[in-house]
Amino acid sequence: MRYQQSQDDQSLVANRRQLFLGAGGFALAGAAAGTVGRAQPMAPGGSPAVDAAVKAAYERYRTLNEGANADYIPALAQVPSSYFGIVVVAPRGKHSSVGDLNVPFSIQSISKVFTLALVMKESGPDAVVNGVGVDATGQAFNSIEAIEQYKGHEMNPLVNPGAIATVGQVTGASPDEVWAKIIGIHNDCAGRTLEVNQPVYKSESDTNQRNRAIGMLMSAYGRFPMDPLVATDLYTRQCSINVTATDLGIMAATLANGGKNPVTGKVVLTPDITSKVLAVMATAGLYDDSGRWLYATGLPGKSGVGGGLIAVSPGKFGIGTFAPPLDKAGNSVRGQKAITDISDALGGNPYLAQQV
Repeated sequence: MRYQQSQDDQSLVANRRQLFLGAGGFALAGAAAGTVGRAQPMAPGGSPAVDAAVKAAYERYRTLNEGANADYIPALAQVPSSYFGIVVVAPRGKHSSVGDLNVPFSIQSISKVFTLALVMKESGPDAVVNGVGVDATGQAFNSIEAIEQYKGHEMNPLVNPGAIATVGQVTGASPDEVWAKIIGIHNDCAGRTLEVNQPVYKSESDTNQRNRAIGMLMSAYGRFPMDPLVATDLYTRQCSINVTATDLGIMAATLANGGKNPVTGKVVLTPDITSKVLAVMATAGLYDDSGRWLYATGLPGKSGVGGGLIAVSPGKFGIGTFAPPLDKAGNSVRGQKAITDISDALGGNPYLAQQV
């Protein structure tokens, strides 16, 4: 299924990129989607404190050579490991950004967050609690043992069994109709029309035998009504959506802003839904290191093995980063370090109460 931008979509993208590349923060000079350049200081769009925190984190970690690209999906191993971009967006759309802001890469597991939000929006939060589960499984993100242990119940939407079940709960008369809803909520949160990275989609489809088995097993336990192979294919396709660091910053800020996109002004989700999405992100957003991440930052987050990472300080800001090398848990090394430093500098930890 191929999606093309309309003239209105193209105008929205152009206006948004003018906002981000011509109006603030540290951004790529003259960058357009798919291009790479060096970070250049531009007129401040965020506050001086935010600009300073973003620039300091970028300079501190841009030459860090730790971790390695994911290689179990062959296409991801080919992405240059030197890419590094950071975007911080506030609820009113002000931003600070630096680095490789508009290099497209596959969203991977970060997509789980937005399809989860879609199911909550369509069917209500209880559909997720009862149909998928929201507790951390305590096992690997692609564990088959966890499915057998709980007979398909209590699977978190941010690990693969729960994520495939979540896709399987999106309503629609056909796979195309379901896909239109899935790509639609990603578009709305990013503020532009996104497309699938076809080489990554093919690479993942050729190597997703384990996910197909997970989908079949979850279906055998009656966890979703959709054909399990269709659900797994749609899940694979959503993980292959191309985004940029700029997109992730806006998507994270949409969650930080109670579901209202701070750039387009579109109300995508309600605050009641976003609060529950953030709670699930806190339980399982960074794979096996989710507890360590929450302990260190207090921020709901979600990583993807393509090198993307989002984090949300509710009511304050959303952060998106792109840096492909991952740690052993599958999370971006530079992204984690940069977000931690930026949040610490800006007081982003929602658990950090001041004494009165």
